[in-house]
Amino acid sequence: MAVGMILAGGFGKRLRPLTLERPKPLIEVARKPVIEHQLEWLKYYDITEVVVLAGYLKEKLIEELGSGSRLGVSLTYVVEDEPLGTGGALRNASHILSKSETTIVINGDIITNIDPWKLIDFNRKTGLTASIAAVPLRSPYGVLDIEEDMVKGFIEKPIIREYWINAGVYAVTPKIVDYLPEKGDIERTTFPLLASRNELGVVKYETPPYYWRSIDTHKDIEEAEKELKETGGLFPPKEEPA
Repeated sequence: MAVGMILAGGFGKRLRPLTLERPKPLIEVARKPVIEHQLEWLKYYDITEVVVLAGYLKEKLIEELGSGSRLGVSLTYVVEDEPLGTGGALRNASHILSKSETTIVINGDIITNIDPWKLIDFNRKTGLTASIAAVPLRSPYGVLDIEEDMVKGFIEKPIIREYWINAGVYAVTPKIVDYLPEKGDIERTTFPLLASRNELGVVKYETPPYYWRSIDTHKDIEEAEKELKETGGLFPPKEEPA
C-alpha cells in the first residue's frame, strides 16, 4: 500500500491577494480547490491514506477538509509551527515516512492525472531512495515558425519535448529520511545529494495523453480552467471487474 503526502505549507505569494486569507491549496480552479483535485487524483488511483503537511493558514485547510471522508479519503495532518521548506516539512513527517514502504509526495500547487503507480513500480523495481515524475517543458511564450527570413506561422506555447521538467510528484522510500534537512527545500538539498549518489530516478510522462499544470500565478488559474473545461474530465470512468 502507498501513502499520499501533500506539501501544503507554502505562502503562495505570487497568487496574492487570493492567498491573503486562504492557503494556496484552497485556491479554486474550475470551481474546486487545488487540493481537492489532488485528493480526487490520489483516490482515483486507489491511494486513500493521505497526509497533509500544513503550515500557512493551516486552520483553514483543516476546517475545509476535515477527516477527508467527504472526498472518500482518510486525512492526517502534520503541522509546522514555522516555515521549514519542502525538505523540512517532509522531515517533520518522518515518523510517517519511515513506516510507509512507498510514499507519493506532491507539491500543493499541482493539478495532474499522471499515473502514480508507474512511479511507485519503478521505484520498487530499482530499489532507489526516490524517483521524480518528469513532464515535457511547455514554453511560456508563443513561438514563431520561421523559414529563412520569413514568418510562416505562429505556434502558441508549444510543448518542447527535448527538455523535461520536475513535475513536483515524487515516490520516496523510508531511506529518504536520512537525507532530509531540518530546514530547506528538497529540490535544493536532498535531490542533488541523491543524484550525486545515483539514488534518484526519473519516470517520464508525456503530456498529452497525461495532463499536468502547476498553479503558480493568476494566469495559470485562467489557463488551467480553460484546459480542464476542454478535457471534459481528467479521470475516465473505471471499468467494472467482470
